Amino acid sequence: MSAKPVFRTLRRLLVANRSEIACRIMRTAREMGIETVAIYSEPDRTAAHVALADRSEPLGGDTPATSYLDIARIVDAARRAGADSVHPGYGFLAENATFARAVEDAGMVFVGPHPEAIAAMGDKIRARELAVANGVPVIPSAPCTEGKTAAAAEALGFPLLVKAAAGGGGRGMRMVRKADELEEALASARREAGSAFGDDRVYLERFVTDPRHIEIQVFGDGRGRVIHFGERECSVQRRHQKIIEESPSPVMTPELRAQMADAAVHLAAGIEYRGAGTVEFVVDPERRFYFLEMNTRLQVEHPVTELVTSTDLVRLQLEIAAGGSLPRHAPEFRGHAIECRIYAEDPANGFLPTGGTVLRVEHPCGPGVRVDSALFDGLVVPVEYDPLLAKISVWGTDRAQATARAAHALEDLAIVGVTTNVSFLIDVLRDSLFVDGGFTTTTVEERYRGWKRSRRDGFVLAAAAAALAAGRPTPAATGSGSQRARSLGPWDTLGAWRAGTGES
Repeated sequence: MSAKPVFRTLRRLLVANRSEIACRIMRTAREMGIETVAIYSEPDRTAAHVALADRSEPLGGDTPATSYLDIARIVDAARRAGADSVHPGYGFLAENATFARAVEDAGMVFVGPHPEAIAAMGDKIRARELAVANGVPVIPSAPCTEGKTAAAAEALGFPLLVKAAAGGGGRGMRMVRKADELEEALASARREAGSAFGDDRVYLERFVTDPRHIEIQVFGDGRGRVIHFGERECSVQRRHQKIIEESPSPVMTPELRAQMADAAVHLAAGIEYRGAGTVEFVVDPERRFYFLEMNTRLQVEHPVTELVTSTDLVRLQLEIAAGGSLPRHAPEFRGHAIECRIYAEDPANGFLPTGGTVLRVEHPCGPGVRVDSALFDGLVVPVEYDPLLAKISVWGTDRAQATARAAHALEDLAIVGVTTNVSFLIDVLRDSLFVDGGFTTTTVEERYRGWKRSRRDGFVLAAAAAALAAGRPTPAATGSGSQRARSLGPWDTLGAWRAGTGES
């Protein structure tokens, strides 16, 4: 795919992303002595990642298409800033081979896989072909061919999934339970896939009943050597998107782990994979596993792997991108970790995204608690982007301790002014089915239909009262990355929030 890399020192890194993942990458870069450059759209002018960076470059635009998805603008910003490397984070252009190639053509290091590997795994149909060629089991599927799709669906059997060929993260995916739902599902999936990925191709895939979603974290050196960092269980999902992840999986056996890890490593080695990647599998009730896709980037849920392996995956990404070597041995695993994704959304209203102004935020702390966040008092949550606000991750000596710590950490989290999914996550963590490790990817949809918010607002109202009585400063970033504070009084920050509607 490419010549053997030569080790080089990275001095200035542009992070081609926003919010909590941009902040997380910048913190590791700072520890490594690497200067950081933020980019920002108009809605993100005062965002936390802009304030955290050593310098920042405006992209202009107020939508993803005119900012974080604009390859030419980002490469130009990197040139202006004198960056020698670019980290894409996750989402946006993180799995875009054209972007990776443009960065490399501009003489900068792309912190990720070779463009050829991104292209191979980014096309889900091609990725399945590579999995088959490498002996990795796949779920039966069929292409959507003009005039033949209905017959192909009947041959696969219902229920089935319509999936985006260039997609991921649940976008461009539709469940089809019977034949008369197929036409609308195809049209809807194509529209969403075209909008999200610029590619409206879809295909059909047999639906595995009561599936578990388990993924293997791999790392490659780009020269054929690949090691794995264990698995993550990602079965707690809503709308085909993960909300709670953990490691290790409660259903994993040593034999199954070895088989899945070997399959993931073999697939990645076959394409001379470089950097961090995740091979995702579906596991059926009989513990048979099938390849889903390979994500050629850092995952949202990478903190759980970092907690159980004591490894900074972003540091390893940067070292590999600079031409460094993988660890000589696979990591040792210790304890249990759980991550909860905090979204600005309303679980009582179909998980619809919400916006608003964060009047007050109090992050949890304590033994084994990690917070990945870009929240601050006065933050206006943009409606233009993914509603992920923060991630609360915990580590425990075993799953029971980790589960209890996660629930307590969420109870200590206060976000006033924006409706979030925190109460819902607490209910899931305390559900006997979750405690017993019994969730599948369909459990949230089936078990929590009609869910109503429980009354856990005592601390929230106390925090709101304190915020409204005293006011809190909010950071606002200038183009150079410096911070300034503006005192916000209660009537400046109140917005549309009223007592009883703020979510904890």
